[in-house]
Amino acid sequence: MKNENDQKKTSYKCDKCCDTGWMLIPQENRQPLAVSCECRKIEKLKSEWKYSGINVEHSNSTFSNFKIWNEASERAKDTAVAYYNDFDEARNGRRNSILFCGQVGSGKTHLSVALALNFLKQKIKVVYMPYRDVITKVKQNMIDEEYYSRTISKYQLCEVLLIDDLFKGKINESDINIIFEIINYRYLNYLPIIISSEFSVDRLLFFDEGIGSRIYEMCKDYVVEIEKDTRNNYRLK
Repeated sequence: MKNENDQKKTSYKCDKCCDTGWMLIPQENRQPLAVSCECRKIEKLKSEWKYSGINVEHSNSTFSNFKIWNEASERAKDTAVAYYNDFDEARNGRRNSILFCGQVGSGKTHLSVALALNFLKQKIKVVYMPYRDVITKVKQNMIDEEYYSRTISKYQLCEVLLIDDLFKGKINESDINIIFEIINYRYLNYLPIIISSEFSVDRLLFFDEGIGSRIYEMCKDYVVEIEKDTRNNYRLK
């Protein structure tokens, strides 16, 4: 008679690889082929998020703890939830992205991160791009062609990209060229973007019409533009 422990089914985080990180693919008349499981990529992404200061497992940026304090904040949360619910249907279309822009302190980053973390938990691979930090590092290493190509490709090719605080700080031609490479590639290949920026749509168009118009077209169904007004700054409450 089997004991109680034998009868219990082992529980794994990943049923595909049983938490080993590898899967064996049968091959006719040959040894099985060991391939890396998708869960390893997700864990690597979680580590990158943690390196950026965001712990995926214990983040306080969730939909449930987002504070609604006025009409603008309610609209922002409703749009974020709608995008999350519509994502599977919208992700391969032209309008597959979301933009939170406007007033500082209005919860743009909170909702952007909440969206991304929910996607990660569904094993949708989201790469986090803190705009200012990344742009600074890329410009410092522009003569290193391998580094430049590897870094830009990371943000061009990922399943979903979160750009946090787009155009934060002083902007020059190099900033415009770098971000255009990333945005244009994703635009042409219908790859979703989550964007937060303290600048309005009009200001994004002013910085560069090519970038701003692509962002607007991709995000047109899910644009949250919060009026510049200190009453919309939760930090000042």
